[in-house]
Amino acid sequence: MDNIKLLEKIINHKKEFDNELSKIIIGQKSVLDFTFIALLCKGHILLEGVPGLGKTLIIKTISDVMKLDYSRIQFTPDLMPSDITGTEIISQDKNTGERIFKFIKGPIFSNIILADEINRTPPKTQSALLEAMQENNVTIGVETHQLDSPFFVLATQNPIEQEGTYPLPEAQLDRFMFNIVIDYPSFDEEVSVVKLNTATNDVTINEIITKDELKEFQDLILNVPVSDNVIKYAVDLVHKTRPNFKDAPDLTKKYIEWGAGPRASSYLILAAKAYAVLNGAPTPEIEHIKKVVKPILRHRVILNFNAEAEGIKIDNILDDLLTK
Repeated sequence: MDNIKLLEKIINHKKEFDNELSKIIIGQKSVLDFTFIALLCKGHILLEGVPGLGKTLIIKTISDVMKLDYSRIQFTPDLMPSDITGTEIISQDKNTGERIFKFIKGPIFSNIILADEINRTPPKTQSALLEAMQENNVTIGVETHQLDSPFFVLATQNPIEQEGTYPLPEAQLDRFMFNIVIDYPSFDEEVSVVKLNTATNDVTINEIITKDELKEFQDLILNVPVSDNVIKYAVDLVHKTRPNFKDAPDLTKKYIEWGAGPRASSYLILAAKAYAVLNGAPTPEIEHIKKVVKPILRHRVILNFNAEAEGIKIDNILDDLLTK
């Protein structure tokens, strides 16, 4: 299939994707747009929002639309790394009687992983996802087990209730392509949600994207051309989040403790490519970079005490950086 037809196929599938999800999900258009972009870019997502906004429902419905294997892991304080990755057990060979170690796969051996309330488990267990999210494999003892492709971790966390939670370390946060904040629905949207949730609904979700199609789409995104000036803009923007950068603006030096790393620059370009494709553009422009800045950078920039004392949020700083 030539690239033009494949581009049209991606756009058509995005429309079908939205139509299917709209049967269950009311509103949240930007959340669904960024989720589809992450799927095209092989990126993981951290969904953040107060209880009751449908974070888990969104991820479960997305898994229903994709012809992919799905696993849900409920993160709790007593969850162990082996509960995620799997474990080795001793089994006996029926023919020889020899005892051997046999690996029993955990729920991470799936295509879409819902890591529900990921910040409710200790760092030791959170770290079980690090290798899988970066390298698409799991090491148990001396054996490395390859995960199936495609592989996505879609995690949720509640930003309000902090009792009994363990903040994600920066190394873990950096593995997520997007940190998507889910806001309250509008009045009309909430009316529709109430109607949907308080009546009998026989809704059928159709599977519209296969594993092979998704891999085709992902390969196409990697091959979308991008000009040097767009790449330099993305790199310059990331550099300006770093207070030790010689050309960092004053607000960066005043309010930021640590800036984003090189992975952020790559994700900005990848996401801009996917955003351009979905909007019918042959190559990403600087405006496409600006559309994806916040969900890519907001969890990679660490604010200092000055920002906390003055009530400055990271989105405020990113708005200023984009304006200037």
